Amino acid sequence: MPASTAPQAPPQAPLQALPQAPPQAQPQDQPQAHLQAPLQAPPQALPQALPLTPPQEVVIVQDPPQEVAPERRRGADTRALTQVLFGQLKGLQAGTKEHNRVRGALIEANLPLVRYAAARFRSRNEPMEDVVQVGTIGLINAIDRFDPDRGVQFPTFAMPTVVGEIKRYFRDNVRTVHVPRRLHELWVQVNSATEDLTTAFGRSPTTAEIAERLRISEEEVLSCIEAGRSYHATSLEAAQEGDGLPGLLDRLGYEDPALDGVEHRDLVRHLLVQLPEREQRILLLRYYSNLTQSQISAELGVSQMHVSRLLARSFARLRSANRIEA
Repeated sequence: MPASTAPQAPPQAPLQALPQAPPQAQPQDQPQAHLQAPLQAPPQALPQALPLTPPQEVVIVQDPPQEVAPERRRGADTRALTQVLFGQLKGLQAGTKEHNRVRGALIEANLPLVRYAAARFRSRNEPMEDVVQVGTIGLINAIDRFDPDRGVQFPTFAMPTVVGEIKRYFRDNVRTVHVPRRLHELWVQVNSATEDLTTAFGRSPTTAEIAERLRISEEEVLSCIEAGRSYHATSLEAAQEGDGLPGLLDRLGYEDPALDGVEHRDLVRHLLVQLPEREQRILLLRYYSNLTQSQISAELGVSQMHVSRLLARSFARLRSANRIEA
């Protein structure tokens, strides 16, 4: 019997171990405890648990955009140099050698500003060297009048002066026919109104429509159009383009029959002022009003013989004073 009962003991061991298997699920509850542990941690422990990005990494991200803008850095260097030079110029006496040297350095440092302003007038068909030279004059005037103590950047102060000098050059020197400033400014408004009305109507506007738009008379509009056409003079001898016709001189010129008498009329006018007033009046009545000697004598209250003697004396004085016959 003891031998028969010995083999039955092993099967009972797994049966007793089966009820104890569910406690193995306790390890599944342990991760929940670990997840709740950081939430229940005290506030002072949070900074140690959260990793922070080093500040050096943020600086590395911001550095590349600064390397892509060399022109902006060059402009900043020019402004800094200009500020330093103005600080030196302020303590120097005008006319000295050091003052002229610093002033020349300021001009050379800000020449790119002049070239930038001159590029706006590239479509004016004028040599760019001349425009830059005129703009440089405005730059020199701006340097002489600039006060760094006012807290204004020099490019902001100098740009209106440079542009104004260039515009004055185009207004006074480029035009071969001088146009009054009011007509020139009104011509710009007429051009702008013409473009707007052309877009609105789909055709070229009439003179009356432009005048109504600008609230001016039609005569002023026509004067502005003529002023705009007089920007450059046209040669009278140049042939017309395209049609092959001769120049304006050959088509419009004619011989004036009174041209030969211009010099004689000028000479007579010069000689008449040398005669007494009464003799001047007699000559005017005789040869400009075509009166006879009898009519002149009745007009002046003298005899016809006296009028004849006065005419003869006047002719003698005129012949003696005539520098051409002499």
